[in-house]
This record gives sequence, C-alpha cells and structure tokens, in this order.
Amino acid sequence: MRRPTQDMPQAGLKEARLSELPESIERPRYDRAALKPGIVHVGLGNFHRAHQAWYLHRLMQAGDAQDWAIIGAGVRQADAGMRTRLLAQDCLTTLIELDPKGKSVEITGSMIDFLPVEDGNGALIRCISEPSIRIVSLTVTEGGYFVAPEGGLDLSHPDIRHDIDNPGAPRTVFGAIVAGLEARRKAGDGPFTVQSCDNLKGNGDITRTAVVTLARQRDPALADWIDNQGAFPNSMVDCIVPATGPAELALAESFGIKDAAPVTHENFRQWVIEDDFCAGRPDWDRVGATFSADVHAYEAMKIRMLNAGHQVLANAGELLSVETIAGCMADADISSLFDTVQRREIAPLVGATPEMTPLEYVKLISLRFSNPQIHDTTRRVAFDGLSRHRGFVVPIIADALEGGHPVEGLALVEALWARMCAGNRENGDAISPNDPEWETLVAAANMARSRPQHWLEQEPIYGDLARNERFSRAFVDAFETVWRHGTRVAIRAYAEASGKA
Repeated sequence: MRRPTQDMPQAGLKEARLSELPESIERPRYDRAALKPGIVHVGLGNFHRAHQAWYLHRLMQAGDAQDWAIIGAGVRQADAGMRTRLLAQDCLTTLIELDPKGKSVEITGSMIDFLPVEDGNGALIRCISEPSIRIVSLTVTEGGYFVAPEGGLDLSHPDIRHDIDNPGAPRTVFGAIVAGLEARRKAGDGPFTVQSCDNLKGNGDITRTAVVTLARQRDPALADWIDNQGAFPNSMVDCIVPATGPAELALAESFGIKDAAPVTHENFRQWVIEDDFCAGRPDWDRVGATFSADVHAYEAMKIRMLNAGHQVLANAGELLSVETIAGCMADADISSLFDTVQRREIAPLVGATPEMTPLEYVKLISLRFSNPQIHDTTRRVAFDGLSRHRGFVVPIIADALEGGHPVEGLALVEALWARMCAGNRENGDAISPNDPEWETLVAAANMARSRPQHWLEQEPIYGDLARNERFSRAFVDAFETVWRHGTRVAIRAYAEASGKA
C-alpha cells in the first residue's frame, strides 16, 4: 500500500519523467512507443479511464494486447478540455484506489492519443474508417442514445435530423459511426464492433438500433450490411468513480504526481461482456472481466439495485444537504430508506446471477456505498435525473405493479425527486441546475405543488403510470407528506408502515 506524503518532489506526469516518480508507484512496464491502436473510445471521462482502459492496461502489463491501444475521442465541445489535459501528459492517467483500509496509486498508459474535437467530426470519421480500428466503444451517458419515448431512435431529435441531412458532417456519435462504417464498406473493409459501456438495459441492442436506424435513413443496403456483419455486444460495467476536483488533484500531488486529470475509484470493478465481436477483441477475461451469454442477469441486478439505488439515496441526500453517498449511508433515515426499498420492493424483482443472490448484492452495494474514502457527491449521482429515473426506477415500478408487488417506497423515491426538482433544499438553499431538462422539471415540480398528479403526467418519463390508481395514490400521499412535513418524516412514516406490512 503506497502512502501519500507531503514531502515528495512533484514530477509533472510525462512519459519521459516517469522514472522521477517514487519507485513504489506502479507504472507501464510495456513500451508505449511500440503500441498500435485498435480501439477508439468516444466519451473519454473518468469512468472509462478507471474501468475499460484499466483492464486493457493490465493486459498490456502482462505483455498482451499491444495492438489494441486506445485513441480517445469526443463529439461534444466539452470533451476538448479533457483532450488538452491528457495530450499534455502523453495520455497517461493516475489512478488512485480508495480502499477503506488505505489508498494506492498506479499510472496507466493504454491510451496513446486523443483526436481533435471538431464540428463535423471529420477526424473521428477518418480514424474509425481505418481497418486497424476494430472496436469503437462508448461512454456517452444514459441520455446520449436519443431513445424515443416509445423506444427506438428518436428521429425527430434536432441532432439526429441534422445527421440525416448532413451525413458527411454529423453532430452525434452515431452519425460518425455510420459515416465511418460507410467508408469501410466502400473500401471493401469489414465493419468494426460498436461496444457500449453505458448503464442501459440491453446497451448493445440499443446501440445497434440507433446505428442501423440512422444508417437506414441514408442507405438501406448500408443498414443491412451493418446489421448483418457488424457486432454490438451487450455489457454490464461497474465501478464507482467520483468526479475530479481540487481534492483529487491535491491527492495526486500528495503522492508526488502532478496530474491535470487524475482519477479516484473504489476498490471494486466488474465487467460482464457478451462475446460478440466482428473484428477480434482483447482477452479481457484474463484480467478479471467475464464473458457471458447471459449478460442481462448481471445487468438487471446492477441497474435495478445499484443504479436505481443511487437514485434512492441521492435525491433524499440533496434535500437534506448530505453531500456524499457515503454520508447518505451514514444517515440513519436515508440508509433505512435505501435498505427497506431494496429488500422489500427491488430485490424481489431481480434474479440471481451465478455468483450472487439479490439479497447478497444488497449487502455488497451497501458496503461499497458506505466507503468513507469515496467522495462521490449526491449532486453527481443525481445529475440527469430524468434519464436515470426513467431508465432505472420507472421500469421497476411498472414490473412491481404488474406483479402485484408493493410500490410505496418507490413512490416515495419519485416524490423526493419531484421535491428536489422544485429547486431548493429543505434548509432553503438553492439547488443549481442539475439536468439537461432542468427548467422543464422545475416547472413541473412547482405545478405539482397544487396538483401532485401533474408530475406523473410527464409521459416521456412515466408513460401511463399516472393512470395507475395504486401508484398514483401512493405517489400523491408521499408527495404531500414530503412537502407538508419534510423528508425525514416521510421516510420514517414509510419505514413504520413497511414494518407493519
């Protein structure tokens, strides 16, 4: 275990200066100059560098996968800042593991370049048109897939309409992928695998639908070629990775490293992947990943219990001014809500995996969420609540109602989100905008104060749940209790009622 010290000399993170770091800090043992690219990753943030890039780095440390190096890419102007920071340090990353027993650090080097972030995405299209690129992977957030309320690609979205009308200069990652695949087909080359690493149920299936649907607007023959010869493996990814701020920068410096974009992460990783690749793949299973034909079982457990569980905690935490997820778990009321909703309302709707039952998974994520070393803010976890509640929580509610299971706790979770979207905490502090649709949500939350049903009538989120009498009644009761008596009273009332049920 490497312990930080304030007395170390500060070496700027560069390939040529790795030897200046303390000897105990793990660093690439492979010749990075000899690496050849095989993967382009779009949406290169902290999670990718702590997860997929780490697995590849571990393979490289073992002398394998030398022709699978990563080239970073982005389709949003915000990605340009990360590009600048990483290129300045030769695309090296400092990973700091936050184990409750202590901290450890390593430098990873599986990424070797970062493409220019530009209008029209020309550099990205040219790069993925090259036959050497065999995988294009994505972490573009749950809301980045342009899923229509009824399912499938939202062809009415302005960015998708732009890509249909301007196929040579697309705005979206899917437009760039289609353009790259079209160029490869014209050149007589095979397609690359498109690998989603986002928290979506059936993320590979959703990605296939987006790419093939967009391609079909341009050329049905191209769409058929992609659908028949391409590959879109489903996967489940898991590692808690906080955002980087001043504290994380200072932590890296305490180890003697001046890294402009260090990454902290928990001491847990999981990656379950469908073995469906059309142009080869690294042997990630040699370093801990799992290839499985039943990704959906792992995916359902993780999305329903961990990702939905994050929403159970985060909105209550925001309202009660609890800054971190670990702080929420240390709060008796919020942790009680989490445990009761998980055991009573979520776990019964989740199947076991070969390694774990749902109740065992509750224990695991409770420990992970309680890690005091992980400064994972409730604000980060609550960000883009529209996508996360719609994708993680609402499907559980629908299944619970269909199966006759209890929904009172899930209704309270939605009521807490609605209360949070009113824009202020219970102590009166304002909540800064925290959702791409923040203004719409704030308006709906404030209209719901006089008629709670209005919140549920947001059909893009809830579908027809507003017309379900049992859920609607539970939501209205919870919403009115939260507003009249506060979050803690509402949580305690739920806990007491659940104990009597």
